[in-house]
Amino acid sequence: MKIYNHIHVFTNIFVWLRRTILQELIYNIKIDRMKAIGFNTSLPITAENSFIAFETAEPVANGRNLLVKITAIAVNPVDFKVRQNSAKDITLETPKIIGWDAVGTVAAVGDEVSLFKVGDEVYYAGDINKQGCNAEYQLVDERIVGKKPKNLSIEEAAAMPLTVLTAWEILFDRLRINEKDKGKTILMIGGAGGVGSIAIQVAKKIAGLTVIATASRPETIAWCKAQGADYVLNHKDLVNEVRQAGFQYVDFILDFVDANFYWDAMAELIKPQGHMASITGSAAPVALNKLKNKSATFSWEFMYTRSSFETDDMIEQHHILNQVADLLDQGVLKTTLKEVLIGLSVDNLKKAHQQLENGTTIGKIVIKY
Repeated sequence: MKIYNHIHVFTNIFVWLRRTILQELIYNIKIDRMKAIGFNTSLPITAENSFIAFETAEPVANGRNLLVKITAIAVNPVDFKVRQNSAKDITLETPKIIGWDAVGTVAAVGDEVSLFKVGDEVYYAGDINKQGCNAEYQLVDERIVGKKPKNLSIEEAAAMPLTVLTAWEILFDRLRINEKDKGKTILMIGGAGGVGSIAIQVAKKIAGLTVIATASRPETIAWCKAQGADYVLNHKDLVNEVRQAGFQYVDFILDFVDANFYWDAMAELIKPQGHMASITGSAAPVALNKLKNKSATFSWEFMYTRSSFETDDMIEQHHILNQVADLLDQGVLKTTLKEVLIGLSVDNLKKAHQQLENGTTIGKIVIKY
């Protein structure tokens, strides 16, 4: 009987210990989980489950990765394009988290991190092949992260990374504009959008170019002029508009709207031996033969090339973001923030995506957590 009682006591202790350990494990798991918003399938933005809120494991910092506690994000056209196309006719087991513009504080660092420390405020555009920033925490490689501009609010800073990296790369890495190009002309198709807004500033204030931007509505015309455009023309009759403004040809052309739609006008307006570039991609091949007689050059710009392929110069995005942070703090460049929504929510993401899909957005939309 005594032996039975001892066994019974030990059994009860074992059950209690097991329950206690399991409860502790469950408690710890809950601590290490985070809120996120994503989607399981590609649906129209008006559909009920085009976005869903859920909980998932908080990432763990490793290697050269930073774990960032996000405080604000911006929404870009790439977001809705990925949402529309990455889960067509399928249902993902794990919701996909998108979003590629963020400001936050470094919460943890991987064992190979050397550029940042816990507590640093940062801003970045992330890596399109990895989970995005529509969540409370995100892992991001330190080589594509910059210090947050000190004199900007988190909302103002969140508006900048993706667009300024795109603008900087297309001007200085693709067109290879340098000191000798000061005073030359550049035509930007789509001047009031996120990339166009900061590209106008960089081309005018940093590169010293004569900037011709396109816009058609009174509010977008005023916005482009406020960014520093020397001329704002209507894109609906582009060739005649440019010629009537006094330019037979322009030295550089940037397309931020639709390369194929404007291709004939671009080919006509580019100066012999000039250089054109686009960020928009093309469902059909562009007619490069139309540039042959002018010996003109055409380039694509994709801001995620460096992070996607981990190029040898991947850290250039870190340097660009830091340089831009200094220019923003000095007031040389200014934020392109236009609208702020409060709270990481399905409703706010739907509102931002719907507005971008309508094609009438001016500047940037930011969601502050």
